Amino acid sequence: MRVPVDWLREYVEIPKQARGADIAAALVKVGLEEEGLHGADLTGPLVVGRVLTQQLEPQKNGKTIGWCTVDVGDANGTGEPQGIVCGAHNFQEGDLVVVALPGSVLPGGFAISARKTYGHVSAGMICAADELGLPDDGSGGIIRLADRLPAHELAPGDDAVPLLGLDRETVEINVTPDRGYCFSMRGVAREYAHSTGASFVDPVVALRDRAPAGNDVGFPVELRDDAPMRGRAGCTRFVARIVRDLDPAATTPDWMATRLTEAGMRPISLPVDITNYVMLALGQPLHAYDLDTLTGPVVVRRARAGETFTTLDDVRRTLYPQDLLITDGGERPLGLAGVMGGQDGELGEGTTAVLVEAARFDPVTIARSARRHRLTTEASRRFERGVDTDLAAAAAQLAVELLVDLAGGRADDAVTDLAEPLEPVAIDLDPAAIGRLVGVDYTVDKVTAILDEIGCSIDGSGDLFAVTPPTWRPDLTTWPDLAEEVARIDGYDRIPSVLPAAPGGRGLTTEQEGRRLAANLLAGRGFSQVWSAPFVGEALFDQLGYPADDPRRSTLRIANPLSDEAPLLRTSVLPSVLEVARRNVSRGTKDVALFEHGLVLGGPAGVAPTYDVGVYPGAEAVEQIAAAVPAQPRHLAWAMVGEAEPAGWWGPGRAADWADAIGVVHALAEAFAVEIRVSTGAEAPFHPGRCARVELADGTYLGSAGELHPKVVSALGLSGRPVGGELDLDRLIAASTSPQASGLSNYPSAQSDVALVVDAAVRAADVEAALRRGAGDLLESVTLFDVYEGDQLGEGSRSLAYRLVFRAPERTLRTEEVNDLRDAAVAAAGTATGATQRI
Repeated sequence: MRVPVDWLREYVEIPKQARGADIAAALVKVGLEEEGLHGADLTGPLVVGRVLTQQLEPQKNGKTIGWCTVDVGDANGTGEPQGIVCGAHNFQEGDLVVVALPGSVLPGGFAISARKTYGHVSAGMICAADELGLPDDGSGGIIRLADRLPAHELAPGDDAVPLLGLDRETVEINVTPDRGYCFSMRGVAREYAHSTGASFVDPVVALRDRAPAGNDVGFPVELRDDAPMRGRAGCTRFVARIVRDLDPAATTPDWMATRLTEAGMRPISLPVDITNYVMLALGQPLHAYDLDTLTGPVVVRRARAGETFTTLDDVRRTLYPQDLLITDGGERPLGLAGVMGGQDGELGEGTTAVLVEAARFDPVTIARSARRHRLTTEASRRFERGVDTDLAAAAAQLAVELLVDLAGGRADDAVTDLAEPLEPVAIDLDPAAIGRLVGVDYTVDKVTAILDEIGCSIDGSGDLFAVTPPTWRPDLTTWPDLAEEVARIDGYDRIPSVLPAAPGGRGLTTEQEGRRLAANLLAGRGFSQVWSAPFVGEALFDQLGYPADDPRRSTLRIANPLSDEAPLLRTSVLPSVLEVARRNVSRGTKDVALFEHGLVLGGPAGVAPTYDVGVYPGAEAVEQIAAAVPAQPRHLAWAMVGEAEPAGWWGPGRAADWADAIGVVHALAEAFAVEIRVSTGAEAPFHPGRCARVELADGTYLGSAGELHPKVVSALGLSGRPVGGELDLDRLIAASTSPQASGLSNYPSAQSDVALVVDAAVRAADVEAALRRGAGDLLESVTLFDVYEGDQLGEGSRSLAYRLVFRAPERTLRTEEVNDLRDAAVAAAGTATGATQRI
């Protein structure tokens, strides 16, 4: 919310010397955080000048420039006229203009200096409105001060900054969702008064007194809501006022256009600007319709399934039965209630009569419509946070008065005001409970004084009060809400800081320790951890080369995705890591090593009933909902692009290859003390010949690793030969064991090498497993150290060379024993895989 300081001064007494920073500091004390300060950012001399001469000079480029001499009084230090080149021609000799002299800096950091241009030395600039950050006065060119300030006596050299309001400041604050009333000057002024004790007079009180009562002859309105949400009607009040005989040529006055601009809104036309002005001033969104286009009555109803209409942003929208509509005669949609108006009934240049709408809408209805249509507006932002339930008539009155005063209109005596009772509910409050909750000893008088200050009415005495919140505070529904208000107004700085004692606990869970272990291991190997949103697009499955029946294609579509390009929950983490790698490479990082662990969708979703928000459905219903939630295991993925070992004076670098990806698998298995089996695989998105399938010792699938398939590399926009992998981290952690230390043998080891010829289709991991089984308990290790394929073996065969290391714990092994153990291992491999010893 942008709060122009001069506008705020109309609602609350602010010291003349107070600047924007002082006001922001006061608002911070009551919980309205400062987002920024705007305005008053023009420095240097900006003065009134009188054009003495204006010589038009055509240029070779087809442009005509004006060579002007301008009287700036003594502002330049010499009293001599300034020579200035100007490209605009909407002024003439004798006009008073605004001149930025050398040394001034205009908004946006535009510094003015004397410079040679078009054959002249231009000592300054004659300014247009947009160059000074002001709304356009309609001329589209240079500011003519006689048009803007006709009643002022101006002289060359006068300071133009205060004349144009360029010393005005705007404070930008962050309004939290529970403080919707602060989306108005009225609300912010009230909070400033709470913070400083300044005098605040609610402008709504006088407006309510001037507003006529509703009668039976106003414009006909019908409230039809056949499908209330959560048992609440979508519209509980509708005020309609008619203003006729408007002057179509009336324009928005400068003071209003300036305030709207400072508040972040663009002036459009006088009737529209008035509705926006009232909304910013009081917090009640309004809408104005061209009365001559309405046949009546205005009907507020729910949309029909599949019904469409075009909103003011020129978008044709398909409506939902839950959307609330403002219609003409119940058929022609005029607007999406509380969100945005439609093109039908839109105010035009020739509008002379308007129907002003000020309504009270259900916050949930408006919030859901805005989200369904992805249409957040200034109106919906206020309605969904809760507008003062007793504000509609006063806001309509202010709009009518402005239309009469500024557009020459005539207000009808007939007023439509349909309203259902909607009184705030009283809250039972024990004043002493506030002190116990906050930790400050508040007296009963202090509590009642603060609650009265924020607008609450208090009934009762002694230990229990009945506190009724004001109509502009729909967020106050429980006694802790009131306690928060007391603490806020009294000052958060008065609440003592007490460090809570750390409760005894078990430390990290097994899963947390496992995640930390995996992350530390990969970080130690040079990988950088990343986080990415768990959403993907359907096209990604084809890019990754998933087969049509791949279970990873089975996922869930998000009802309201952050992006239409990624509406699905991910079933794998590796694509997210690869996307981050691609983004880094595209920005010039050649060598990338990244990892991420996160949740994936691991199964189908069940079916469970839905319930209203804020209502506990019961333990059985909660169990049904939990059972319907699909499995979401945590996966760990990593990727490497470019060099694994950098080049330097020591020599060339080494590109990352499939062995680096599989090395991560072995390192993780060793860290978690998990026995795994790594075998040749052919799983997307990896190259079939450079892919490893990873399983636990019992055959449970863990994941895969290797080099990406060239087609996948191309589809994902990568280059080179990226490698990576992905494991089910939850399964790895669950299989982790606490390794038991064994005694060290003091006796020497004995090793024996064997070369086994196997069919090329036989996996080396199967041969190794058979060797281990056959060698017995004295086998200390087995290592594959050579693979050979060639003419000596024949087509379809290959030789695998293993080194077997044996050791006995209590004696030195004899050669004969080692040979027998080796032969037993070879025999077991032959039986299991058909391996024969190579001679």
